[in-house]
Amino acid sequence: MGKTLRTQFMNHMVLHRFSPWTIKNYMGAMKRLAKFYNKSPDLITNEQLQEYLIYLIEKRKLSWGTCNVEIAGMSCFYKNVLKWDEATFKFPPRPRIKKLPKILSVEEVKRLFECTTNLKHRVLLKTVYSAGLRISEVVRLEPIHIESDPSRMMIRIEQGKGKKDRYTVLSKHLLDELRVYWRKYKPGKWIFPGYNKEKHIGYTAARGAFIKAKKKPV
Repeated sequence: MGKTLRTQFMNHMVLHRFSPWTIKNYMGAMKRLAKFYNKSPDLITNEQLQEYLIYLIEKRKLSWGTCNVEIAGMSCFYKNVLKWDEATFKFPPRPRIKKLPKILSVEEVKRLFECTTNLKHRVLLKTVYSAGLRISEVVRLEPIHIESDPSRMMIRIEQGKGKKDRYTVLSKHLLDELRVYWRKYKPGKWIFPGYNKEKHIGYTAARGAFIKAKKKPV
């Protein structure tokens, strides 16, 4: 993808407040498409896009869940950067497969916390489960989002799912855990910073903490 197209695509996603995870995956989808045909995306036809999708499904054996990310990235690019209309750009609908989320029991959640020896990761996971947050929400928490006044005890989530702000309950136990963590780490701008304290911990690192704890033997 040429520099100008790449910049236009990036600017569109930033202006529309796409998450870092979405931007990374959409850019990756377009890079893989361009590499497959060895040409700029603006020179690729709709027929070639259909052939590429067949390749992903039949040759690469990718699931519809994975293909959907590729499709979403391409749809975003062609509709918003190249301004293709629905008649020009059309993919087959994704099969609607509903899966029930796996709910951890109280004992499983307790074990998860006990297996997490890193204080920062343990408090992060406790914040997720206690306040009912998504990982993408917890990594972006700032001190101003914690309303610890006894009459409030809330956590404010800015631009969560659906780009909506909302509040969730802050428990006394979680507040105590956050205070212990804060005194030790003194994180600063972000409650859960990355290696560079000017940036929050990444989605991949936060999810990795969960997976590591889940796999750790008792």
